[in-house]
Amino acid sequence: MRCRLLLAALAALPLLAGCNTTKPRPSAQTAFAAAETTKKLDADDPVPMSPARWAGHAGLAGRTLAVASLADLKLKHKEVVLTFDDGPVPGRTEAILDTLDSYGVKATFLMVGQMADAYPAIARKVVARGHTVGSHTYRHANLRYLAFKAAMAEIRKGEKAVARATARQPDFFRFPYLADTSALRSAVARRGTIIMDMDVDSKDYFKVTPASVASRTMQGLRKRGRGIILMHDIHKRTATVLPSLLAQLKAEGYSVVTLRHTGDAEPQLLAMAGQ
Repeated sequence: MRCRLLLAALAALPLLAGCNTTKPRPSAQTAFAAAETTKKLDADDPVPMSPARWAGHAGLAGRTLAVASLADLKLKHKEVVLTFDDGPVPGRTEAILDTLDSYGVKATFLMVGQMADAYPAIARKVVARGHTVGSHTYRHANLRYLAFKAAMAEIRKGEKAVARATARQPDFFRFPYLADTSALRSAVARRGTIIMDMDVDSKDYFKVTPASVASRTMQGLRKRGRGIILMHDIHKRTATVLPSLLAQLKAEGYSVVTLRHTGDAEPQLLAMAGQ
């Protein structure tokens, strides 16, 4: 049974990697340059790939925001929420967890149920490190193409898989491809689940350099001043760029908000490995 789950998860990776079919726009400036401290940064200024140039990682962690509904998720100027979809995946999710630990910040991981079934030990690590978990359907289906009952069944199956792997109820949910409908949004919200939308898309699913991912993300943030950042913990480039991205957030005065559901209790991890 476990072998079948592993094979299914591996087969799903190419599908997850294609979360967005839009082709990336060519960038006129993809090289990283040293940060200018004597002038105000423009939205399209590149990000330096040298996190070591900022001494220490303290000071990036912000407040903890407890929310009961999407309406409660109100960020102040220079506040961000880090979110990662589609995992967990061996190596990449764990590298991201290590980077988040080194900066003392927490993120929200929206897990695909199929992946949580295949890698429950990594899913439990996410909770053990103090991060928030949510669901992202069971097999990353585009719910707009399913009948309402089938779509809700896919959502519930994903939630059960994440809960089974993490021993925590996933109170947050994001639609794969951000493909929702008003009927589905209403039904999910009525169940007490908070739908995670997105303010800044890192577009880390494009086959581009980590430098492009960081610069695109900061460009979006500089224009908005705050927001929920969408990333994916299934990509190597995301794990590679995260230290520089977090260092740049700190250098520009942002803080990372820890997101919690008001009904969250302390996580109770499964006592038996593989249970």
